[in-house]
Amino acid sequence: MWIKFALCALIVAFSVAVGAFASGKYRARKKLYAQFCAFNELYLTELKYMRRPIGEFFAAYAYEGDFKEIVAAAMRREPTTVKTEYLTQEERGCLDDYFSMLGRGDAQSQNAYFSAQKEYLAAKKGESEREAKERAELYLKLGLLAGLALVILIV
Repeated sequence: MWIKFALCALIVAFSVAVGAFASGKYRARKKLYAQFCAFNELYLTELKYMRRPIGEFFAAYAYEGDFKEIVAAAMRREPTTVKTEYLTQEERGCLDDYFSMLGRGDAQSQNAYFSAQKEYLAAKKGESEREAKERAELYLKLGLLAGLALVILIV
């Protein structure tokens, strides 16, 4: 009796874990765009007031996850090699274009370019938050339901 109960609990836990793993890309995308929007705001503020060298600006703030690696590549002026399979080809292109423009040109033209990027990034951030909320919960629930269905079949 206890063995059957333990096996059922393990099956449900495993299927929920698979659902959490499947929803990871949506949470990672949400996190990337949240940091990207914050970075853009910080850079616009930097252009208007402080105007430190780009290396000092990069080093002044802490980043996490994939965005940290993207910023590190931008500091070295290398193309991004981060495996962001959760981004589309267009989004990767925009990301590369964005970081290739950092520190290039005068402050006025950069301010115009990065102000225009603000709307795009805000839209992507909102889209990724909505998608993460919908799909991440969906995958967790599907994992739970699949686990319960397997338990019902076993019992």
